[in-house]
Amino acid sequence: MSIATAAVIGAGVMGAGIAAHLANAGVSVLLLDVVPKEGDNRNALAEGAIARMLKADPAPFMSKRMAKFVTPGNIEDDLDKLGAVDWIVEAVLEDPEIKRSLYERLEAVRKDGSIISSNTSTLPLSLLTKEMPERFCADFLITHFFNPPRYMPLLELVTGPKTKPEVLETLSAFADRVLGKGIVLCHDTPGFVANRIGTFWLQCAVVETLERGLTIEEADAVMGRPVGVPKTGVFALLDLVGLDLMPKVDASLAATLADDDPYQALRRPFPLLEKMIAEGYTGRKGKGGFYRLNKTNGARVKEAVDLTTGDYAAAAKPSLASVSASRRGGPKALVAHDDKGGQFAWAVLSQTLGYAAALVPEIADDVPSVDRAMRLGYNWKFGPFELIDKLGAADFAERLKAEGKAVPPLLEKAAAAEGFYRVKDGRQQVMAIDGDYVDVERGAGVLLLSDVKLRGEPLAKNGSASLWDIGDGVVCLEAHTKLNTMDPEVFKIIAKALDIVGKDYRALVIYNEGSHFSAGANLGLAMFAANVGAWPMIEDMVAQGQKIYTALKRAPFPVVAAPSGLALGGGCEILLAADAVQAHAESYVGLVEAGVGVVPAWGGCKELLSRLAADPRRPKGPMPAVAAAFETIGMAKVAKSAFEAKELGFLSGSDQVTFNRERLLADAKAKALSLVEGYQPPEPVELSLPGPSGKASLAFALRDLYAKGLATEHDMVVASELADVLTGGDDADHTEPLPEEKVLKMEREAFMRLVRTPGTLARVEHTLETGKPLRN
Repeated sequence: MSIATAAVIGAGVMGAGIAAHLANAGVSVLLLDVVPKEGDNRNALAEGAIARMLKADPAPFMSKRMAKFVTPGNIEDDLDKLGAVDWIVEAVLEDPEIKRSLYERLEAVRKDGSIISSNTSTLPLSLLTKEMPERFCADFLITHFFNPPRYMPLLELVTGPKTKPEVLETLSAFADRVLGKGIVLCHDTPGFVANRIGTFWLQCAVVETLERGLTIEEADAVMGRPVGVPKTGVFALLDLVGLDLMPKVDASLAATLADDDPYQALRRPFPLLEKMIAEGYTGRKGKGGFYRLNKTNGARVKEAVDLTTGDYAAAAKPSLASVSASRRGGPKALVAHDDKGGQFAWAVLSQTLGYAAALVPEIADDVPSVDRAMRLGYNWKFGPFELIDKLGAADFAERLKAEGKAVPPLLEKAAAAEGFYRVKDGRQQVMAIDGDYVDVERGAGVLLLSDVKLRGEPLAKNGSASLWDIGDGVVCLEAHTKLNTMDPEVFKIIAKALDIVGKDYRALVIYNEGSHFSAGANLGLAMFAANVGAWPMIEDMVAQGQKIYTALKRAPFPVVAAPSGLALGGGCEILLAADAVQAHAESYVGLVEAGVGVVPAWGGCKELLSRLAADPRRPKGPMPAVAAAFETIGMAKVAKSAFEAKELGFLSGSDQVTFNRERLLADAKAKALSLVEGYQPPEPVELSLPGPSGKASLAFALRDLYAKGLATEHDMVVASELADVLTGGDDADHTEPLPEEKVLKMEREAFMRLVRTPGTLARVEHTLETGKPLRN
């Protein structure tokens, strides 16, 4: 069995998002919905969904070009087309009668061996397949995507007793390797895994907030980063999901869970929530929710609702000693604190983690599946059992006992042993249901740097970066500064890599397992140097960067960069210096230096010019590449996917994309090894640049932007310097190509002129303080 084509039935938010993500992976997909009762366009619902997605932010499509893979239609006229597809995804209303009625129609037209699945988040498979024929049941399973399907990596799979093994095998492999999903196999129980625990956690947190009299700001401050949850915490997360969804999920779980399930005891009337929903306060998609943005004196002010009165007031920033303690001591220090934040944290975590421990093996076969579901589906940094280990399994169990609370048998076993996870002989192990420890298994083709680190010491290391032997003669360079920014210490490790790999290894991969590849240069270091007038220090850092990036480009071995998340400024420039890039699909790449008032100076201008000029899809001549680079760099454009990075020229046509983050390092290593045989480093480039006439053309366009109010005073200063670099300066002539050393020198000089200006210093300081660019 294989999957080359697909169809999605239901063009609502989830169905359309699933279709878009299939298209992102290059899969041709039919998107069908009912024929609307009004109007002449019978495909209006599906076409409207595609149109909305093309305008949405965050974008469901990784590139607008991906939309061509989605064909809109309706289930009256186009049902027969389903006979040609390999996988049909049903994403219609959460009503078993509606779904089964649709299944009967699908069963009549689908081909033998095609897979059919439901995206239900609440209905059990046994109910969906009730009285359905054997042929249908053999090819049917639940594929529970999380919203938004492009960005949330979790895919929960539920099979029935009649589901053919090859159906699960085929879909698991496809979802993993092609769609980039993290697969969790769930049992056919209410809410499956992530929503069973996640809904309990949210409900518990809301109840404890109300009963303890906390503000929503206090609750979110505690139940966010201090416990390894995104800063949205609880109430901001509910705003994001939609408040009107809460009663529906609650009713569904309550109807399907046993009467003695602990969730039932958490159910409470919430009159304020009902009132907010009735008045259109449904969260971010409505007029606001627990939080809202309100205009006050012309400024948009974030306000929070008072859970007692229902009134809104400016959101406060809580100051809780327990939260401060967690910054030093983690979750254990948080729950040990006796202030209201610590007591709230313990109340919520003791119930939630105890509930999770009591649910295995009911909801899933093992502990890692549950932890994986919560990490990938709710963005928790630690799964429930990992979090119990952070608190100390024995301490956690002992405190539950002291408070007269039940200790689940699985937790009793972990408390009497070494916790749920341990490291033995360089391998991570987990406690199985029977209490024995077993190795944590990775899928075939998965290589994690975190596992490599368990097995040995780095080849070289300092406070900013490390080198690791990842096998087969390949070395991995890992930055580990804040946001993996580049600083002189990172440069020292790169220099060591050039020496070590050159002598004893075959190739180098640049990669890390942080949230972001690299946010660029260390601005804080540059600002410090500027404040004390240490201009030679800044110029030396620029020169070092040029030297080390050029050395990477000329290394006698292949260098492959493997970004995920942000790759900005100097992080983008290191991609441009590599022989090849193996990019995670969710790579956000850009030369954003203009936003802080400088120009790319570690080879970014030179490399982007070179790539754009060599692109066979672009017009020839000295000006097209210059104009494209000027627009991309000057506007600080950031590609919002690896595919957009190719369109902007940050990645080449031959650079490859990996959808599954867990497979990125293995793919990058394979790419590096494929380049070893007969490897020759690239020769220095020469650039044909237009000189003064080209700069005059760019200046004309820039004046027009300024006149329209689209460019600020300092934008004009920065853009003028950028134009000078990109056009080659006053002496350039497109008939006499410039060596790359000349362009690098111009980058460095323009950077140093700009970094001394008050406008640039103000931009850098503002970015460091707020994380946002200053338009001065």
